[in-house]
Amino acid sequence: MSEINKQKIVESVPQKGFFGHPKGLFTLFFTEFWERFSYYGMRAILVFYMYYEVSKGGLGLEEHTALAIMSIYGSLVYMSGIIGGWLADRIFGTSRAVFYGGILIMLPGIALAIPGSISLFFVSMVLIVLGTGLLKPNVSSMVGDIYSESDNRRDSGFSIFYMGINLGGFISPLIVGEVGLKYDFHLGFGIAAIGMFFGLLVFLFTKKKNLGLAGTYIANPLSPTEKKKVFTIIGLAFAFIAIIVAVSIPLGLLTIKSFIALVGILGFLIPTIYFVIMYRSPKTSDVERSRIIAFIPLFLASVMFWSIQEQGSTILANYADKRTQLEFLGFHISPAWFQSLNPLFIITLAPVFAWLWMKLGNRQPSIPHKFSLGLLFAGLSFLVILLPAYFGGENSLVNPLWLVLSYFIVVIGELCLSPVGLSATTKLAPAAFSAQTMSLWFLSNAAAQGLNAQLVNFYKPETEMLYFGIIGGAAILLSIILFLFTPIIQRYMKGVH
Repeated sequence: MSEINKQKIVESVPQKGFFGHPKGLFTLFFTEFWERFSYYGMRAILVFYMYYEVSKGGLGLEEHTALAIMSIYGSLVYMSGIIGGWLADRIFGTSRAVFYGGILIMLPGIALAIPGSISLFFVSMVLIVLGTGLLKPNVSSMVGDIYSESDNRRDSGFSIFYMGINLGGFISPLIVGEVGLKYDFHLGFGIAAIGMFFGLLVFLFTKKKNLGLAGTYIANPLSPTEKKKVFTIIGLAFAFIAIIVAVSIPLGLLTIKSFIALVGILGFLIPTIYFVIMYRSPKTSDVERSRIIAFIPLFLASVMFWSIQEQGSTILANYADKRTQLEFLGFHISPAWFQSLNPLFIITLAPVFAWLWMKLGNRQPSIPHKFSLGLLFAGLSFLVILLPAYFGGENSLVNPLWLVLSYFIVVIGELCLSPVGLSATTKLAPAAFSAQTMSLWFLSNAAAQGLNAQLVNFYKPETEMLYFGIIGGAAILLSIILFLFTPIIQRYMKGVH
């Protein structure tokens, strides 16, 4: 799309109205707020719904299977973002992608609000994965669309938008978690669906006035010939998958365990293919090839970090349910409430870290050093949660403040690594693969959760200390190695600091 057309889109958007920002930020802020309310609300009770007994309103799945499915669910959500971005760029445009994604996210909440079979549960998970893949990356892209490239409010606008994400993530486990675990899982899922419905209402009734043409254009539309070819390929692919599923399930080849293993393999195979294609492309210069080499250890460090951080919704959620003293200071704590700690700490600490990096200026740690700090804190968060079992034994209930401390420490690591990783990705990406390199960065989370789906099989009450100790110790060891190799990595970064 030409710069003139981009400018027309920006000019069509009212320029003030939401804390001094374009009115479109109001629309996108509350659309994403309610989407995150829905997503994190469902996530807060999903693992409990899977492994709680049928008599308690759950599905009665085996605990390790439930934890593995939860990890695969998270992995597929990040993988689906690639498909969602492609559909928006080539077929829908970001505005329609956000709308379709919201509908797909809302439908499973409605389905799960009605007691049903495990088959209905898996269909719901597929819809959530596809819906989140359509909505999440594209609503963020629309935030960029409402600012011109020279508008110095852009970074501030993304900061406000980021607050919407975390506010939704903070509030939803408190409400959905309380209702789902105290009263009824299906009622909790229903509230999550209502949240997404509110988000769709905000988007539908304010987008024309507030967003103007933003999100309506298709960045790289398919030609009629390409459309016919692509739709034929998609149709054949769906038919092929349907045949494979129909044949392999009766033969016992496609089971929950084999599917979990397949997604885990894809979590590492897809990024590997990305790296090879970018490195070998004739569109990649020698300097850019060097930077791709530098990006590889950062990617692997990110996988290690997210492997620990994402266990907050699996292993630590189970730990909160089974190992934590939930009667505290006269109050009953819902195990789902701990899912609110991550967004709460991010909202609190993000401004502090932004100020710190600005204050340090040229004296701040380099990108690899910040990554090593992120890994260090991630490892420490697991060693902290190991201590209660060491002092009190594996059968004693743990003071909830230990779990709060673990979440707090890993958020410090997240703020050292996650925003820095986004920035580093934009700097190290080859010019011809800038958008795809950002997709690659998010695939580090998909790979991490694919890995977690295998790791959860080793978590048992009797192996708890060993589990946290080995994974936490591995993160700290990798942190030290990354720190020591920082000078070499920086040489390959070719001027990026």
